Amino acid sequence: MELTVNRIEFSSETKNINIVEKLIDDLCLEYNLHNDIYGKLLLAVVEGVNNAIVHGNKLDRDKKVVVLYRIDNKAIEFTIIDEGTGFDYTNIPDPTKPENLEKTHGRGIFLMHHLADDIEFENEGSRVTMFFYIPE
Repeated sequence: MELTVNRIEFSSETKNINIVEKLIDDLCLEYNLHNDIYGKLLLAVVEGVNNAIVHGNKLDRDKKVVVLYRIDNKAIEFTIIDEGTGFDYTNIPDPTKPENLEKTHGRGIFLMHHLADDIEFENEGSRVTMFFYIPE
């Protein structure tokens, strides 16, 4: 597989999540990725983009979400950048604890942590990079 680096950008509207879903579908077909990786990518990246649109940019259509992605024979890397002020990504409550089961926030970050092989937050959380390793 050759190294591919790309960028897409769109306004902060939830309908634009379809762009990312199609991108992941296309990448998985093009690179013949296993269904396990497809499922992890789809859930984690869509959750990250949804967070950027809804929580980061507060559904402000004038604010953009940027998705950078790169794929080679060892890994797929997705970076999601919003124009929000960020959040305290070090203090996300565990949604599996009984006291948090009814809360609607925190599940997306929890999922992203568990689905990606590695995850990094920058710019106070307004930039997140997820790594998904491709088994040999």
